[in-house]
Amino acid sequence: MGENASFWESLIYAHPTCTTWKQEAEGSIYHLASIFFVVGFMGGSGFFGLLYVFSLLGLGFLCSSVWAWLDVCAADIFSWNFVLFAICFVQFVYVTYQVRSVAFDREFQELYSALFQPLGISLTVYRKIVLCCDAEVITLEKEHCYAMQGKTPIDKLSLLVSGRIRVTVDGEFLHYIFPLQFLDSPEWDSLRPTEEGIFQVTLTAETDCRYVAWRRKKLYLLFAKHRFISRLFSILIGSDIAEKLYALNDRVHVGQGFRYDIRLPNFYHVALPETPPVQPSHRSHRLQRGSPRRKPAGVTNC
Repeated sequence: MGENASFWESLIYAHPTCTTWKQEAEGSIYHLASIFFVVGFMGGSGFFGLLYVFSLLGLGFLCSSVWAWLDVCAADIFSWNFVLFAICFVQFVYVTYQVRSVAFDREFQELYSALFQPLGISLTVYRKIVLCCDAEVITLEKEHCYAMQGKTPIDKLSLLVSGRIRVTVDGEFLHYIFPLQFLDSPEWDSLRPTEEGIFQVTLTAETDCRYVAWRRKKLYLLFAKHRFISRLFSILIGSDIAEKLYALNDRVHVGQGFRYDIRLPNFYHVALPETPPVQPSHRSHRLQRGSPRRKPAGVTNC
């Protein structure tokens, strides 16, 4: 215990204390380095946030190195600050290379900004998703079919980038598919990874369309490697199916003016207003009092 106490005492008290403080301030290079440190630590996250942090911290360590070399004349202070400057510089170059390597075409960049960036998906994760579809955007001309009922196999998952798709079954219109919606999310969700199926609807382009397609087997391999991407697509597909069901809601009728609401399976909305029936007692009471009534058209007295 005595040895430990003497060690801590020597560590705390065995150094010269500051009896007098230096009157003059340090040079402008020292203060500039401090400013760079303060501003640099205010950086955000992501690639551009890292570029911001490493660039300003690197400038701060560089200024500290110059200050140690010219004003302090201390080799150890200069060495440490120069090593930290070199580390920041290497990190800045590495992050810059990563940013350049995840650059995309205009359509993929717009798709990221509209769909994936609001969900907080990083560019590195998005790059894996883009590479899975071979970074290709497919064109579908007007009145051409993406899928035909009972003929086209379900072997991919596609996302509409531009245009409008008409969905029909047995020639009857169901709903439209708009940009940023999946073309075949219900078919994808209805099959297991090992199952095969055929489209039960026809998808026809009403305008010139462009879409991104992921092959089924290749996408499942990506899901197996990256569980986060699997959960991401599960959420996107589930939300897309819900939107399609709501679009079908207004077209589902059960006859006699009743509309079926998919949100409340046990409740029916009456589309046609009902006329409240006249109670017999009230009617007889009014007739007994001799209240006037207008004779309905086409009704004659017997």
